Amino acid sequence: MFSFCTDPATLDRLPWFACYLTTGVHMSFYVAFLKVVALLVVTAPVALGFGFLGAMAARAHFAPLSLVGKTYIAIVRGVPDIAFFLFFVIALDQGFEWVRHKVLCPDWDQPIRQGNDFVVCAQAKLPLGNAAQWVHETYGFALAVITFSIVFGAFAANVLFGAMRAVPHAQLETAAAYGMSHGQVFRRVVVPQMWVYALPGLSNLWMVLIKATPLLFLLGIEDIVYWARELGGARMGRFSSYPHPDWRMWYFLVLLVFYLCFTRVSEILLERMTQRLSHGQATAGGDAQRDAGLA
Repeated sequence: MFSFCTDPATLDRLPWFACYLTTGVHMSFYVAFLKVVALLVVTAPVALGFGFLGAMAARAHFAPLSLVGKTYIAIVRGVPDIAFFLFFVIALDQGFEWVRHKVLCPDWDQPIRQGNDFVVCAQAKLPLGNAAQWVHETYGFALAVITFSIVFGAFAANVLFGAMRAVPHAQLETAAAYGMSHGQVFRRVVVPQMWVYALPGLSNLWMVLIKATPLLFLLGIEDIVYWARELGGARMGRFSSYPHPDWRMWYFLVLLVFYLCFTRVSEILLERMTQRLSHGQATAGGDAQRDAGLA
């Protein structure tokens, strides 16, 4: 990046580090932090949507739909995250390719399953072999978002299901006595009030989601863990422009600071959100605000 970086071997310590930390691969390392933030920003609302639908299904009066919702919550919560991630990404990828294969290559006369290999026609591959690198990265990121959303959506569904049941039943009976339908009671009484009961559980789930982002590394995405391992490893010999010993400890220390700062900022914002939602509510938080003269 700098003009004096033409010959790193002639540089003093400070210029050497300036050149070393602005190489192209380090720029990829910095961009990887944005990938983590983007994953959280996209996954959180999608997972919450999965959770809301799962909770609605679980509390449905229609028995088959309720069974579907409760089964979704039980299965996903009962499988270790790593095992689910590694299995589901492969299954989802092959599922997309299988559908495309059936549509685009109807004359294919060979089996798709050939021993341990999954073979589809070239047109059905996702992404296509000649696709640009950003297409491959976007596709992998999309698979990660779907997988994270389904996994954490099940946990969110369990939290929201409990929060819906925590809304005082007397309020539901009062709303029904005023002539509200079941749907109106749900929309006007249950949904607005359930968030104050759900927020503690959703806050913990958000923290777990932050800590789970290094699993991107297991999904083949070049995230901050990947680059910290690659850049921190020993680079010795004349084939390395910036030779250095094993610095992985320092790179992972940067990740430690990043996650601690991220979680601390999250705690502050979630605390403010809790105070706002507790305003006027018949909860411990709401009672504390009334005692302090804030409600």
